[in-house]
Amino acid sequence: MIITIIRVVILYLFVSAAIRIMGKRNIGELQPTELVITLLLSEFAAIPIEDISVPLLSSLIPVMILISLEIINSVISMKSTKFRNLSDGNALIIIKDGKLDQKQLKKLRFTVDDLLSALRQKDIFDINEVAYAIIETNGTLSVLLKSQFQNATKQDVKVKSRTDGFTCPVIIDGVVVKKNLDYCDINRDDIEKILKNKKVHKNQVFLMNIDKNKNAEIILKE
Repeated sequence: MIITIIRVVILYLFVSAAIRIMGKRNIGELQPTELVITLLLSEFAAIPIEDISVPLLSSLIPVMILISLEIINSVISMKSTKFRNLSDGNALIIIKDGKLDQKQLKKLRFTVDDLLSALRQKDIFDINEVAYAIIETNGTLSVLLKSQFQNATKQDVKVKSRTDGFTCPVIIDGVVVKKNLDYCDINRDDIEKILKNKKVHKNQVFLMNIDKNKNAEIILKE
C-alpha cells in the first residue's frame, strides 16, 4: 500500500509539472494536438498505478517524450504559419453579415441544432441577432451580435452610430492570411497601400488587423 501511495504521489507531481509546462488552458480551449497529448498522459500515468509490477520509469519516459513533442510542435507553430494551420486548423466563419453559410456547416459536419445549441449557451436565442459567428480551431463558437442587439457602452453614448463587422487578422508573423482577405473585402493592394502609408514592411508586422472600412491596427515584431 505504501509503495502504491508513493508511486501515485510521484506520478501526480510529475504529470502536474508536465501539464504546467504545456501551458495553462481549460479543457475546452485545448488544440487537437494538446488534447491528444493530455489523454495520452493520463493513460501512461494510470498504467503503473494499476499494475505495481510495471516500473515507474516506463511511464515517466513516455511522458517526457510527449512533453518534448508538444514543445517542439509549439516552437515550429510559432515560426511557421503553414505548419500551424496544418496542426491546429483554421477558424471558419459560419455566419457572415447575418447570413448563414451552409457550405461551411457541412464542411464542419455542424448541424443547425448544434449551432442553435451553441448560441443558446451564449444566451442568444435568436439567430437573426447574430452578425458574425466563427468556429474557432478548438471547436468553440465566437459570436458578434448586430449593433442593435449589443449592450451599450460608455463609448457608444458619445457616438451616433456603430457599424456591424469585425476586424480580420490579415497579416500574422509577416505572412498575409489569404483566407481572411475575402472576409473583410480587402485585397493585397489595399494592404500594401496601408503598409506604405505607415512606412512599414510586411516582414516587420507581428499582427495586422483590419476592418471592413479598411481601418488598420498594426503590431510590430519586437
